[in-house]
Amino acid sequence: IMSEDSIKIGNGILPAISVLIPEVKYDKVLKNWTKLLETGTKSKLMSERGEMTILGANIKSITPNAINVYSVLSDRDSALYLAASFELKKDIFIDRSSGETELSKAKEVIFEFARQQYIDLASEELKVEENKLKDLEKELGSLERSQSGMEKSIRKNNRTIDNERDKSLDFNNQLTALTQTIADERIQFTTMDDGTLKDEKEKQLKNLEKQRKRLTKSIASCDKKISKAQGAIKKANSDIPRNERVQLKYNEEINAQQAVVQRYTNKLNTIKNYK
Repeated sequence: IMSEDSIKIGNGILPAISVLIPEVKYDKVLKNWTKLLETGTKSKLMSERGEMTILGANIKSITPNAINVYSVLSDRDSALYLAASFELKKDIFIDRSSGETELSKAKEVIFEFARQQYIDLASEELKVEENKLKDLEKELGSLERSQSGMEKSIRKNNRTIDNERDKSLDFNNQLTALTQTIADERIQFTTMDDGTLKDEKEKQLKNLEKQRKRLTKSIASCDKKISKAQGAIKKANSDIPRNERVQLKYNEEINAQQAVVQRYTNKLNTIKNYK
């Protein structure tokens, strides 16, 4: 909201242009207003009792000549009130009597400054909400990758179970045959006379027993791997539904946050289109 106004500087009342800037912070606007007035000049903005003065400001968009600017900045509920008076020459101020051209240029300077402050605020607000959305999407992506990993683990463990069962079956067949062989060899051993042949048979039986132990260990190893894989599958099958429920929650939050982001995007675009 911009209007032709007047401000009290010292004991005088000066013609001014004022604007209300919604929602913005006093300190930030003051810093930017100071920067605008001090850019291109060695003069400094002086402030006393809330009244600001700069002599010899360089605002080319109004006039190529140095001008004096008197201004006030104050809080007004949920907005900041900024009013500025521009002195072209001694006691000659920009107002309707000085000409529409200078007045329009001065209004444009005030308007663009105020608009940019509001744009900066809306941009920061939008960035905060976009970051919230990114965080939610990041969490959802992590959950999706986790579920994909669990599903991959189930497939891998199922293959492990199939492979280990095949190996276990083969080992058991070998063990059955070997056990029969050992039994047959023992019968022969018990009927043999003492001597070299019996000693060789004994060594042979010991080797066969070692083979049987290795096969038994191999079968136990297969059973252990199968049990471990089955446990992993059971855990994954339990975790996946829980993961999906959390994903659903994040999807709902993302949809809600997308609406918030769109609202702040619309706000920013509306401010940018102010004329």
